[in-house]
Amino acid sequence: MSLHTRQGTTPQTIRSGGAPAPERTDAPDGRRLGLTLGMLVLPMYVALGAPSVALPAIGRALAVPFGATAWILAAWSLTSALAGRLLVRWSPFQVLVAGVVALAAGSALAGAGPTLSVVIVGRLIGGAGAGATVIAVFAAATALPRRQRIRALGIIAAASATASGCGTLLGGAVTAWLGWRAVLAIPVLALPLLLAALPSRRALTRSGGGERNGSTGRLDIVGAAVLSVLAGSLITLLQAHSVGLPAPVTLVVAAAGVLAAVGLWWRLRSTPEGFVPWRVIAARGFLAAGLVGGTVFAGYYGVLFRAPSLIEQATGGGPLEAGVLLVPAAACSVLAGRLVDTLTDRFTGWQVSAGLAALTVVGVLVVAVFNGPIPIVVGTALTVCGFAGAQAVLVSLAPDLVAADDRDTAQGLLNFMNALGGGIGPAAVAGLSGIVPVPVALAALAALPLAGLVLSLTRRPTADRRPQPDATRGSPR
Repeated sequence: MSLHTRQGTTPQTIRSGGAPAPERTDAPDGRRLGLTLGMLVLPMYVALGAPSVALPAIGRALAVPFGATAWILAAWSLTSALAGRLLVRWSPFQVLVAGVVALAAGSALAGAGPTLSVVIVGRLIGGAGAGATVIAVFAAATALPRRQRIRALGIIAAASATASGCGTLLGGAVTAWLGWRAVLAIPVLALPLLLAALPSRRALTRSGGGERNGSTGRLDIVGAAVLSVLAGSLITLLQAHSVGLPAPVTLVVAAAGVLAAVGLWWRLRSTPEGFVPWRVIAARGFLAAGLVGGTVFAGYYGVLFRAPSLIEQATGGGPLEAGVLLVPAAACSVLAGRLVDTLTDRFTGWQVSAGLAALTVVGVLVVAVFNGPIPIVVGTALTVCGFAGAQAVLVSLAPDLVAADDRDTAQGLLNFMNALGGGIGPAAVAGLSGIVPVPVALAALAALPLAGLVLSLTRRPTADRRPQPDATRGSPR
């Protein structure tokens, strides 16, 4: 969609006061489109929650330390950034179809994997498909006018958090009745759900993001590679002690991470139109939004990684009992989605994200400090609210921070930072649990969403304003 076609829609910010700009009357209904898109994201978020209950069984079956199974959750994030650049070349519907196919293929491979390494490769492929699907869904939702956008994103966020939380119940039941391999293969069910997207194909096609000038250019493979190596090195180092990684291997991984960081910085400066455009990273407020989202996701997924095993220890039950007990926590995501829809009319996006980060901090600390299944469920519920709400708020805020041409790229990078936080959370808890008791590891995890809280509070409302349409492409901001 070109800048010229967007002249009838005034850029909006999430702030209190002031009359909203007129919305397009021909835009799709936010609630209806949100329900369709929310259904499409269900399988990939089930794929995040369901394996968390099966991790103890996977560790035993594959004869690997429990800490090493955190990679099954963390691997999901490492390939999710690729979709942000696919949207520059393809329509959201095309990206959606490719994403669902990759999601199903990778999940089938993970379910059939004879070793942990094969399982992780399957999860990497599935994560790429999940990232593409999420980006396509968000591209369609964020193209709506502000009120419809918030409504659609609230429904999508509630669906994603409910799926990831209820995934524990589904994962527990499937693990008990069919085995852990069936749990990893659950996202294959995403293929039939593509039929539900056919009636909304027109909206998914016309709701593409920014200008596609240069869409035929080559994909920046070097930029994608250094970003993925940096993320993978970070997650590996966090778990080095818990999985017994030899010192020489740890040093090699650390060196690869340093080189990737240097390479990414060089790529940012030397290739303005590369995989990670400098003008997007430098846009005022964008990096802060990604960091806030990543820290909240880290808190949620860190708790999701340990909560099922903690409940099993407290009750003496199995994965099915743990999944049942976590259902009320997942149900809180629906409440969070509705509250965000209301709060964004009265407060700025940064104020709402600060409150959601605070909920996540409290939730992590409740799980860390108190024993018994009820505190664990309550703490998990608080992190579910933070996760669901932050996803809706920050994804809606991102288009207002960058030029219209960069909206798709910004959504892809924001999704990657959020997903990377979701990988860092379990890795940090797994790594620290090999050094200190689990409650201490969880308490240390709370420092991440606490940093997101501080960052949200320090943002000024003027940072919510999107660059003007005449901002030139390729010039650092």
